[in-house]
Amino acid sequence: MGAGDAGDSSISVRGLWKVYGPKPQRIVGSELADLPRRELEARTGNVVAMRDIELDVAPGEVFVVMGLSGSGKSTLVRTLTRLIEPTAGTVRIGDIDVTAAGEAELLELRRHRVSMVFQHFGLLPHRSLADNVAFGLEVRGVDKKVRREKAETLLELVGLPGLASARPDQLSGGMQQRVGLARALATEPDVLLFDEPFSALDPLIRRDMQDEVVRLRHEVQRTMVFITHDLAEALRRGDRIAIMRDGRFVQVGTPEEVVSAPADEYVRNFVRDVPHSHVVTVETIMSAVDGETATRTVPLGTKVRDVVRHLVDSDRPVAVVDADGHVVGCVDRVAALNVLATEGTDRAL
Repeated sequence: MGAGDAGDSSISVRGLWKVYGPKPQRIVGSELADLPRRELEARTGNVVAMRDIELDVAPGEVFVVMGLSGSGKSTLVRTLTRLIEPTAGTVRIGDIDVTAAGEAELLELRRHRVSMVFQHFGLLPHRSLADNVAFGLEVRGVDKKVRREKAETLLELVGLPGLASARPDQLSGGMQQRVGLARALATEPDVLLFDEPFSALDPLIRRDMQDEVVRLRHEVQRTMVFITHDLAEALRRGDRIAIMRDGRFVQVGTPEEVVSAPADEYVRNFVRDVPHSHVVTVETIMSAVDGETATRTVPLGTKVRDVVRHLVDSDRPVAVVDADGHVVGCVDRVAALNVLATEGTDRAL
């Protein structure tokens, strides 16, 4: 999914900067901003955390921002709701100009339109899971019975049925993060912002939580911005990925675009160990329907790695079908092997 025009976007960002230090406005758009970080700080006392970000996120899109520590990705996601005040630029969420919003409008945005999920769960330790999930509804003044029913439904949705009366200290870290996710969903926000929410979890639980978000994404249909330093997480979840370095977007594209055509050496180093067959989709390599009888069909968007196993069992190509079940192309062994060859392997079908 590509970005929509600014007027159709769920989130629209223009010329966004964050500069720390004295008189930060003097750095915005100046030659000083291009100085190496240490030299800039030595000369001016300023640090540029984020510079000239342009971004449109379409409704329902999952947009992933990744980069190394200090790249500016967490600054960006916090600036979207002015948890961090930007130095320059504009942010719009839906029809709201966030950067021009007053205190009351900003509070309304955070309570009703946007929810955030952080690495640290921030659960209220002396309250039940139901009360934690329904906290945002309680702030709104929603009736207690309605809050309870909503909380129980959401706990079931995130895989914690029957635990409404439990306390946070009775749960594992992964289960607590599920409660945090349920709490973010409770207010039915238009936008969900995730700031490395699973990075503190062990690998197996992290994978489970990633799967949970992928599943929920299809059920709740919300716009999501996900911050991560985990490339595998980004590739699995994102409709588009932005790679950040030194406060800038180095490249923005689909997972397939970023892996297949890295913009520079920095991105190339990020993705060099990613097998192309894990991100390249069948529409990229399919050919016109040639009348051969295919033994199998796969939907548009299927990864090449998931087609290879079908090609092992038959000389016939695999047909690619659209959402209506119409055949729109086919993939044969040669096309799949060409993708595998780019991985530097000697695999054979």
